[in-house]
Parts: sequence; structure tokens; C-alpha cells
Amino acid sequence: MRPILLPLVAAAAVAVAACSKTEPAPEPVRAVRTITVAADSAGGVQEYAAEVRARTESRLGFRVGGKLVRRQVDAGSVVKAGQVLAQLDPQDLRLGQDAARAALVAAQANHDQTLADYRRYKDLRDQGFISSAELERRDTALKAAQAQLDQAKAQASVQGNQAAYATLVADASGVITGVDAEPGMVVGAGASVVRLAHDGPRDVVFSVPEDKVGLVKALAEQPGRFKVRLWGGGAPIPATIREIAAAADPVSRTFVIKADIGKAALDQVRLGQTATMLVEMPKTVGVSKLPLSALKEEQGRTVVWVVDKASMTVKPQPVQLAGADGNEAVISGGLAPGQVVVTAGVHVLNPGQKIKLYVDPGAASAAATAAAVSAAAVTIK
Repeated sequence: MRPILLPLVAAAAVAVAACSKTEPAPEPVRAVRTITVAADSAGGVQEYAAEVRARTESRLGFRVGGKLVRRQVDAGSVVKAGQVLAQLDPQDLRLGQDAARAALVAAQANHDQTLADYRRYKDLRDQGFISSAELERRDTALKAAQAQLDQAKAQASVQGNQAAYATLVADASGVITGVDAEPGMVVGAGASVVRLAHDGPRDVVFSVPEDKVGLVKALAEQPGRFKVRLWGGGAPIPATIREIAAAADPVSRTFVIKADIGKAALDQVRLGQTATMLVEMPKTVGVSKLPLSALKEEQGRTVVWVVDKASMTVKPQPVQLAGADGNEAVISGGLAPGQVVVTAGVHVLNPGQKIKLYVDPGAASAAATAAAVSAAAVTIK
């Protein structure tokens, strides 16, 4: 009888164990870094990477096509107005000029002959030997010869200009900032050969995102808001906004802004020099600043985790962002001074989760050592 009962008892124990509910593991108490919210003011200075450029930069090319046989300048060359920059093979252009000159000589000879004939026929008509209709035909031939002569003169002038266009000269003094063609290349009319930055005013060019364009436009009307700091050192240079792009750059999706630094600073800057545009932002009071690590995006809202000191739990709190000040987010609403906000580990927290304040082991060890030393000193006394 006993051997039969033992298997039944074992089966019943297994069934009871299977039906019993397993208790879930307690949620871990997470250690978090926190910061206490305090009333603050936002403003300061925003910095944008910039570059010094010439107010006017031309892409110079030949007005006729041909083979480039010589280039007398390189990138960085300083040139004067009228200086020769490059040369095309002029052989075909000179042949065209010679042909135009020959056509001009032929047209001149034809005009002279037609004019002499007209004068003779006019004398004959005055004497009554020919009719007026015949004289009118000679007059028409003279006018046609005159038109052909004018056409030949114009064509000769064009061919003379074409031959002169084989030499590329600088139309202004400045610095060669780029070279787009090498000797031996066949270039078309108007194709860029060199880029020339004209001497004169300099611009500091920088880009801002589209949400800052309106602010820059507003600040541009206030003097003293923009300054340029050259990476080479020196005191900041005052600048004024001269031009704001009407459309975003198709690649970076930012708006290009050009600032004028005035003639007084021309001796301090060099073309292509790297600079930083300093934009003094207006002061805003009654805001709070939090590290960027304290923010979390949730269902299209920006939230932070607020600590309930009584229960040592956290809850999400929506906030309103007013921008950034350096590496800190400016909060314009949703928080009150004195609240404690989690600044690290925000993506692993849940509403109502138990937390504890993080204590730096190094700081705790230093505090313990200081306490031990203090206690030892008291004991010795």
C-alpha cells in the first residue's frame, strides 16, 4: 500500500508547486545624480565658426575659347590691375584677324570704285547723256558698297578684340585665391581659370540654423551685439551684419550671414583666416538652467525627472525649453526653484521608481579619511 501512495504524494506536490504564483523580484533602487533647481538668467554669448573673405571675389576666364599655353600666377599670388595672368594659343585668333583685315581692304577698294563710278554717272546725267533711273542704280550700288565697308570695319574690330582676348589680365588688384585650369587644357569661353579676391573691404562669413535667423535679424539692428575674434589672437573686432541669405544652403540647411568688420581692421585680418563670430544674446531673467543630460524626449514633449524627497521616488515633469546657453539647457517653464531634478540616467527611470542619491566613492573615501584623522587627533589630545 505504501509504495502506491508515494507517487501520488509526489505528483500532488508538483501540482501545488506549479499552481503557486512566483513573487516578482523587487525593482532595484537606482542611484542617481541630481541638481537643485535655482532661479537664473540666460543670455551670454553664442559662438559661430566663421571665415574671413573678400567682399568681392571674381572668377576670371577668357572671353574666347582655346588652348591654355601659359599661366603666370598661382594660388596666393598678389597681383595688380592690368597684370597678365594667363595666355591662350593665339594662332587661330590671329589668322581670323588677318582674314578680317583682308576683307576690310577688299570692301574699301570696292567702295572707292563704286564711288568713282557714281560720280562719273552723275556728271553724265547732268549733261543729259543718261537717265535718272541709271543714276539711281549707281546710287544704290554705292550705298551697298558703303554698308559692306561698315560691316568689314566692324568685323575687323571684333577679330582684333578676339585676338586681344587671348591674354587674360587682372581687372583689379588683389590676391589669387584659387586656380581652376592648368596649362595644356582646352578651355571654353567664360570658363573659370583663376579666382581673384579684390583688395578692399573684408567680410566675416558664418552660418546659423534656421531657428536663429529671426534672432540675428533682430540683434542686427542693435549696435555692439556682434564681434569677431580671430584665431590668431588679438582683441575682438566690432562687426555689423551686412547681408543675411534669403534661402538656406541646400547642403547644410543653414543660412549664410556676412558681417562687415570695417576698414580699420583690414590690417589685422588675412583672406581665408579662421575666426569666431561672437553674438551677444539678450538677457532673460526668471529661467532655470539644467545640464543637457537631464532632458528626455517623450511623446513629443521635453520632460525631466523630479525627485519626491519624502518617498524618494521620481516622476516625469514636462518643461518648456527656451534654448541653450553653452552646454546647459535654458528652461522657461515647468519647474520651480528648490525642486530636485535627476541629471544622469534619465532613460532608465520609470514613474514612481525608488531612487537613492548617488555618492561619489572618492568623495566618500576622502570624507571617511578626514573623519578618521580628526578622531585620531582628538584621541591623542
